[in-house]
Amino acid sequence: MKPDTHWTLDDVPWDAFDPAKVEPDQLAIVKAAAMVEYNSADYVSYLQSVFRDDPGFMEAAAAWGLEERQHGQALGKWAALADPGFDFETRFAVFRAGFRPDVDATESIRGSRAGELVARCMVEVGTSSYYRALGDAAREPALKAICRYIAGDELRHYKLFYDHLKRFLEQDKIGTLQRLRLAMGRIMETEDDELAYAFYAANNQGEPYDRERNSRAYMRRAYQYYRDPHIEKALAMIFKACGLKPHSKLFQATSYGAKWLLAKRQRELAKMAA
Repeated sequence: MKPDTHWTLDDVPWDAFDPAKVEPDQLAIVKAAAMVEYNSADYVSYLQSVFRDDPGFMEAAAAWGLEERQHGQALGKWAALADPGFDFETRFAVFRAGFRPDVDATESIRGSRAGELVARCMVEVGTSSYYRALGDAAREPALKAICRYIAGDELRHYKLFYDHLKRFLEQDKIGTLQRLRLAMGRIMETEDDELAYAFYAANNQGEPYDRERNSRAYMRRAYQYYRDPHIEKALAMIFKACGLKPHSKLFQATSYGAKWLLAKRQRELAKMAA
C-alpha cells in the first residue's frame, strides 16, 4: 500500500486474480459491501446539510464520499471477475430502488453535530475492522489487496471524523455517557435494513425480500472472519471516540465480554444456517 498517497483502481493487482481462491461466502458479502460503499453520495449530501456552515468539513465530506464510492467500484469490479454473471450497475439499481436512507434532515438525527461525529466514528470502526478481518481471511490476492487498501482508508476516515469531533465536543456539551449511548445505538444499527437489503439486491435469484433472512445470511458470512485482534482494535477505537482510556481494566473487561458475545453470535448464526 502507498503510505502517503491515495490508491486508485490501477493499483489493485488485477493480473494476480486467481478464481480458484475465490470463496463463495466472501463473494456474497463483497457483492453486498460494494452496494453500500458505492452509495456514498446520499450520505455526503446529508453531512453537508448538517455541517452547512462549516466549509472545511463540507470539503472533507466530499472527499470522503469519493473515496467510499471508489471502494464500491473496486469491490464491484472484483465481484464481476469472480462471477462473470454479476452485473454491478443493474444490481446497484435494484438496491437504490429498494433502500434509500433518510438523508433529508437539515439537523443531525443524533441530536447534535458532536453526536453525529460520534456516530460517524462508529461507522468507520465497523468498516475498518470488517475489511481488516475479511482481508486477513481472504486467499484471493486481488481481494486481499483491495481489503488492505480499504481498511487503511477507513482508519483515516475514523481519524478525520474524530478530529472534527474534538472541535464540537465543548460546543455541544456531550459527555462520556452520552457518547457511549450514541456509539452503542449506532453499533446496534449494523443489523438494520441497509446491509440486509444490500445482500438481497446483490445476491437474490428472484425470490421476494425477507429482511430477517437476508440479515442473518449476511451476518453469518461476515461475522465468521472476525478474530480477537480485530475486536481489540475496534474496541480501542470505540473507547477513544467515547472519551475512555483503551487498555484500562474497563477495556479489558469490555474486551472479554465483546469477544464472548461475538463467539455466541457466531454460533447462533451458524446453527440457524445448519
